[in-house]
Amino acid sequence: MSDARRKEPRLPDDGVGITGARVLVVGATGEIGGLAARSLHRRGAAVALAGRDARRLAERSRRSGACPHRVFDAYDLDGCEGLAAWAVRSLGGLDRVVVAVGVAGFGSAEHVGEAAAEHLMTVNALAPMAVVRGALPLLEAGGAVAVVTGAVVDAPPRGMADYAAAKAALAVWLGVVGREQRARGVRVLDVRMPHLEGGFAARAVTGSPPALPPGADPVATVERLLVAPLAGAAGRER
Repeated sequence: MSDARRKEPRLPDDGVGITGARVLVVGATGEIGGLAARSLHRRGAAVALAGRDARRLAERSRRSGACPHRVFDAYDLDGCEGLAAWAVRSLGGLDRVVVAVGVAGFGSAEHVGEAAAEHLMTVNALAPMAVVRGALPLLEAGGAVAVVTGAVVDAPPRGMADYAAAKAALAVWLGVVGREQRARGVRVLDVRMPHLEGGFAARAVTGSPPALPPGADPVATVERLLVAPLAGAAGRER
């Protein structure tokens, strides 16, 4: 049987309430977004995928039952804001949103050029904000958004001022939005993902990563910190 036709076994819901949910995964061609999409699909969710890499996006769509997919550019903030409306049209509604968009950057502040600084702020903060901004009016009570920030928010190291500032800006924004949405019954989850194995740091937009300790297992960590809280288990709610 070809890879396009092979279906992965559906996993039991494990009591976390994701079966039948309609979920938009933004950043689905990255490692975290791809793992989240795979897990959500295997647990019975209907997913719509948005990502930057057209070839990889089409491949991951096939692995998720030929689900709807759309290429987007993080610099197109209006396009980012419109992704949720596209998902509603594609899935017939929207219950959950995953935002796993980001790019690393390294170097002391005086060595980070303005173009790189703008890129880090746009991709790591403004683009995720735009996605969430477009999704909130379309989510009803019981809906949720899960946005990946990072452990760097809690302990920003030297040599990562611009990257940490972008992630911290996103985290503060999510905190306020979470309080605003609480009365509506919409959860806003800030996913403080730790350093993972997988090469994210090696694909930095500027600078070179310092020596890093071994990262956490991506599959288990995404399941524990992103998928389970999104589905309804205990998590960091803002």
